[in-house]
Amino acid sequence: MSYLEYSVQATPSGFRKILYLNWPLALLLTAVACVGFLMLYSVAGGSFSPWSEAQIKRFLIGFSLMITVAMVPIWFWRNVSGVAYLGALAMLLAVEFFGAIGMGAQRWIDLGFVRLQPSELMKVTLVMLLAAYYDWLPLRRVSHPLWVAVPVLIILAPTALVLGQPDLGTAILLMAGGGAMMFFAGVHWAYFAAVLAAAGGLVTAVFQSRGTDWQMLQDYQFRRIDTFLDPSNDPLGAGYHITQSKIALGSGGWTGRGFMQGTQSRLNFLPEKHTDFIFTTLAEEFGFVGAGALLVLYALIIAFCLHSALTNASRYGSLVTLGMAMTFFLFFAVNMSMVMGLAPVVGVPLPLVSYGGSAMVVLLIGFGVAQSAHVHRPRSRR
Repeated sequence: MSYLEYSVQATPSGFRKILYLNWPLALLLTAVACVGFLMLYSVAGGSFSPWSEAQIKRFLIGFSLMITVAMVPIWFWRNVSGVAYLGALAMLLAVEFFGAIGMGAQRWIDLGFVRLQPSELMKVTLVMLLAAYYDWLPLRRVSHPLWVAVPVLIILAPTALVLGQPDLGTAILLMAGGGAMMFFAGVHWAYFAAVLAAAGGLVTAVFQSRGTDWQMLQDYQFRRIDTFLDPSNDPLGAGYHITQSKIALGSGGWTGRGFMQGTQSRLNFLPEKHTDFIFTTLAEEFGFVGAGALLVLYALIIAFCLHSALTNASRYGSLVTLGMAMTFFLFFAVNMSMVMGLAPVVGVPLPLVSYGGSAMVVLLIGFGVAQSAHVHRPRSRR
């Protein structure tokens, strides 16, 4: 269904919009967030401060924004997709000149009342713009080289800026999320085969550039790769994070040591226990059963998004929902792979569980756009 045809369809109004919300999805998001509150309470030694209390407040703000965004007709979000993308891109540029520095990286803008990470906002606006682009583009042109080049440039512009912060993890998520949107839109598989071949060549070039004048990665990023390949080479240095993470994961066994009984986190052996490595705390305290339960919740969130997308007659609504689902999937897939030693440590938080303001609020806004697509999808008149 074209955008013009879709925009004139009867859409719910008033209280009906609340009824049409994808409530199973909203409840699942709340359940995952509650897991995060519980784990932040645990890693703080049985205290709501400093992390759990702040996280609850951020979730309430984010959830309220999600409902507010969902009440706005989806055609509005389609129309402002370009402006939202350019705004996020402008903030990424501003980070280069005015960004606040934290943990050796320049990734935030300090607005006084909040520190915003524009790269998190870009993950959502990129999906919105690509969905609008492919909703506008006729299907017969989707795989034409000229029309393929446009979304590639849209993806590469913020990716280059994020790499310069430096933030390799977010750059990977932007490229993977953007590539997934192109795939969902129907771009021919040959383009993806070419990209994979080029990626293989790029990986070779990256390793060959090490120690040269044209080195393509930062030294700390190469150390992360070395650690991923063999963390035992430096168990007290670069390999410390992943070594302690694996110890925590293994010590949890099937049912875990018990709530607030994890030795790795409570004795501070596990670094970044409230952010990137919070999944290992969960696995240590609740074991394979607890970790598997969280994974089931994540899978159900993806399933409800897929169902909503596949039953939506609006191309924009379907694509934007698929894009938000893929963004969410990449978040937890990369984080879990990272803490289990299946991928290099790249600093990607566990969605709705890790402590952090920008990531949680922006992710819930993204789900608000998906909810708007669900609420305002074409329905027959009655």
